[in-house]
Amino acid sequence: MGTLLNLGRIFYGIVIMEMGLHVLYYHDFPYMLLPPKHSGMPGLAVIAAVSGILLVLAGACIVFEKKTRPAALLLGSVLLLIFCFYFIPYQLMVSPNYMHFGDWENAAKELALCSGAYVIAGGYPQKGESPLFRFLAKPIPFGSMLFAITIISFSFDHFLYANEAADYVPSWVPAHVFWIYFTGLALLASGIAIILNIKRKLAATLLGAMILTWFVILHIPRIVVSPLPYLASEITSAGIALAYSGIAFIVAAKSPASGTSLL
Repeated sequence: MGTLLNLGRIFYGIVIMEMGLHVLYYHDFPYMLLPPKHSGMPGLAVIAAVSGILLVLAGACIVFEKKTRPAALLLGSVLLLIFCFYFIPYQLMVSPNYMHFGDWENAAKELALCSGAYVIAGGYPQKGESPLFRFLAKPIPFGSMLFAITIISFSFDHFLYANEAADYVPSWVPAHVFWIYFTGLALLASGIAIILNIKRKLAATLLGAMILTWFVILHIPRIVVSPLPYLASEITSAGIALAYSGIAFIVAAKSPASGTSLL
């Protein structure tokens, strides 16, 4: 399973690097990395520049396995702080649609990326870590659980918004709504299997393969034909699909064949 582990790590790291380049190029954050109403943030240009550089460095550390554990721990910690102290307050106190399940989708996407950082960090041994990094490592045992929870939440989005999501299915694929429901069921089953440790290795492998298939047949063509104003959003959507595929492959590679839980 070493190949699967490395493939997943490289997928995830490349996406983090791409997000950093996105931030540096557009002087703003991808649509799911921060809540939408942050354009008036004081010093946004400086924050974006520093954040972009740090994201590129973190992604490079993960791809090339240089200081991978501390880089992943710092990345996961920052993403977790954003989720807890920016996304949740925004959703509850600012968003007018906080009672709509779909309005939480971007928060779930950000949390899924956070879980991936912890899953990656957990694959590298502690080597004389400082008290700070030992503290930052405490969420590692829950990385795969967080990922599974977000996958289950995405399955609910497929069920609740099937007709809207059907437009994303390539035109040459028949029965669009059927495939949306099928995908929702596959996401739900995979998430439950990972949480309950039921054929976790198989479930996570199939999940990663399914999302990678979407990346190839759905997201890449959408990037190719996207009008320029929507190109950044399409690239981000493709990137997070590739990252989720990578996280699933890492969970699969770290799952013992005996079925022993990682948690």
